[in-house]
Amino acid sequence: MTTPETKEALTFEDFKTEVLNDYKIAMTSRECSLLGRREVLTGKAKFGIFGDGKEVPQLAMAKAFQNGDFRSGYYRDQTFMMAIGQLTIQQFFAGLYGHTDLNHDPMSGGRQMGGHFATHSLDEKGNWNDLTKQKNSSADISPTAGQMPRLLGLAQASKIYRNVSELSKKNKFSENGNEIAWGTIGNASTSEGLFFETINAAGVLQVPMVMSVWDDEYGISVHARYQTTKENISEILKGFQRDDKNKGYEIMTVLGWDYAALVGTYQRAAQIAREEHVPVLIHVNELTQPQGHSTSGSHERYKNEARLAWEAEYDCLAQMRLWMMANNIATADEIEEIDNQTKKEVLEGKKAAWTAFVEPFKKEQNELVTLLENIASTSVNRVFIQKYANDLKEIKEPIRKDILTIARKVLRMIVGEKSQTQLASWIKNYIETIQPKFSSHLFSESAQQVMTVKEVLPTYNEGNEAVDARLVLRDNFDAIFSKHPEVLIFGEDSGNIGDVNQGLEGLQEKYGELRVADAGIREATILGQGIGMAMRGLRPIAEIQYLDYLLYAIQIMSDDLATLQYRTKGRQKAPLIIRTRGHRLEGIWHSGSPMGMIINAVRGIHVLVPRNMIKAAGFYNTLLKTDEPALIVECLNGYRLKENMPTNLGEFTTPIGVVETIKKGTDITIVSYGSTLRLVEQAAKELLEVGIDCEIIDVQSLLPFDVNHDIKKSLMQTNRLLVVDEDVPGGAAAFILQQIIEIQNGYDYLDSKPQTLSAQPHRPAYGTDGDYFSKPSVEDIYEKVYAMLHEVNPKEYPNLY
Repeated sequence: MTTPETKEALTFEDFKTEVLNDYKIAMTSRECSLLGRREVLTGKAKFGIFGDGKEVPQLAMAKAFQNGDFRSGYYRDQTFMMAIGQLTIQQFFAGLYGHTDLNHDPMSGGRQMGGHFATHSLDEKGNWNDLTKQKNSSADISPTAGQMPRLLGLAQASKIYRNVSELSKKNKFSENGNEIAWGTIGNASTSEGLFFETINAAGVLQVPMVMSVWDDEYGISVHARYQTTKENISEILKGFQRDDKNKGYEIMTVLGWDYAALVGTYQRAAQIAREEHVPVLIHVNELTQPQGHSTSGSHERYKNEARLAWEAEYDCLAQMRLWMMANNIATADEIEEIDNQTKKEVLEGKKAAWTAFVEPFKKEQNELVTLLENIASTSVNRVFIQKYANDLKEIKEPIRKDILTIARKVLRMIVGEKSQTQLASWIKNYIETIQPKFSSHLFSESAQQVMTVKEVLPTYNEGNEAVDARLVLRDNFDAIFSKHPEVLIFGEDSGNIGDVNQGLEGLQEKYGELRVADAGIREATILGQGIGMAMRGLRPIAEIQYLDYLLYAIQIMSDDLATLQYRTKGRQKAPLIIRTRGHRLEGIWHSGSPMGMIINAVRGIHVLVPRNMIKAAGFYNTLLKTDEPALIVECLNGYRLKENMPTNLGEFTTPIGVVETIKKGTDITIVSYGSTLRLVEQAAKELLEVGIDCEIIDVQSLLPFDVNHDIKKSLMQTNRLLVVDEDVPGGAAAFILQQIIEIQNGYDYLDSKPQTLSAQPHRPAYGTDGDYFSKPSVEDIYEKVYAMLHEVNPKEYPNLY
């Protein structure tokens, strides 16, 4: 195995051994790519995207990669993973087949296509491993450049650990911030905005990041001339090069087929980043992609004969062979012997992976065949059932869909027969056993998940005077920062001025610029900072100034953060808290409430919508006791309202997934959240004057939603339901209604049609009356409820219009 640590006084024999070992790893990777493509084209695997052509630079990167370091990369880094000892031949093919067992596919347990790599930061119970004693890879995602924001946070964590005195001692996550975050990306994907945003942010923050660009001149079939100005990413990034007067990057270029130059380049880059905390960009030129982009096409369609001939000559493995022979490291015969042995080992590993993959299916197939044959012997439909059993038996390589489909079809044939219960029980047990292989770990399943946190009510001094609500947040954050040195917060205007609503007033001066920090106007990488730092044991709070600006970061939230536990089957986590504010302000861009879009994009992240700052502060306190990510939306028009100051700051908790009944009533249940509740409360007061008694329930938490089904209990008393929301029609209100009617079976207790009252389908207008005519008003709520009661008792509540 390649040893990443630099060796001293290396003899020629040692050097020769190491080079030959490197070549063996590269050749193993190449053979995996070639055989992997054939597995897809023969139908055993569904899709393949491989790292052929990128092997040699990845060997060099692996040599400089040390324990504690993190990779955030590109889906062609299989050689690197093999070189650091984190990917075997059998695991490579298990990933290609989508094996659902982590023991076979430790990267994702079949949840991601091959080429997406991860190491285990957590043990089987969800507890942190000692990340300083292992080589780490954050779990890849397919969206191009989507790995970049997270890379920034992984690198920034080292800066925090080195410079925050309470954290600088050795722990499970860092040794004095000496760890590098290594990024990789294809040259075409540097066209993405996320790449440029991250590059700029890393230069500003001066974090230990080494960014490799694998340049083979194409993005799928599109040449670099259509991708990059001057067709050269390092050329156009020259302005980022540091000099005597300005901080910036160290930028290096190297040929991707030059083994010796690559090793030297990566060693120099690692030393600069590790010791000086300076970001380094390595542009690796003249790489090839021998099989094209993926198994979905052929590169002969878009590369001319001259290019194909050049690629054959300058393939990095071909050039490495020539270099080895020229430097008396190996003869042509010795290289051929390595090649032949490697091909044999890859073939054997492939066969072992396939056997391990299909063996459970065949066992389950035989079990069902036996059961169906027994059922057929006593059934009036024996001929048809026996045919199904025979059809199943004849499938040489069944999948679980084949097995379960036949079982469910047979069940329809034996309704009312004695064997129905037996087969129905088998099907239920089968689904209960198999479904979690595909569906577990959307949220944490550890002892630190949110449902384990008990509610702690705020306590108050007698005669306590009410204060501006923002002071509750500020003082609660103060308590959090004094108690938890691993907590830090950052965002636009979060530092010097203490955020736009003064919820962090004075805290930067008290806790320093690293823990309470300003950030540039770059929402996606603010999220990325949080994800990366949370993956390394810190407890970041990433602040997005307004809810509408969250859209810049929604892709990162959806594709990276929300899927992290799921796509690693519980072996990585990022308990990031996202702080933002929204609701009830004027103007298209500053008062949206796109909650429907958010909650349907970020399953895997808790979405919390507190109605006031006491509730918001309680959510922050709760989340810091858990290991799960969440979004908290503070009410924008609530900062200047008056609230009592609790005496147990930093300690009281708001339960997640639990609704609160803020007014009892008998005639109708009104469900809402956030700022809109204040309108609902006012409307309820006015409705009481005409004898309509409303029960008001604050959702508090959209994800998860009312885990105790308290809204259903309310409907059992009132028998009517109105959901009030300032999202667009069909937005969050539709989700709430689905949860109440379908999940809670609230329909059973309704005497009237359940209804929603939402905003207009457009964004709120800016004009003085824009809010009134764009979103539900007190009068809208009053008249909606009144009309629902008119339907019940038209004599008591005659038509208003």
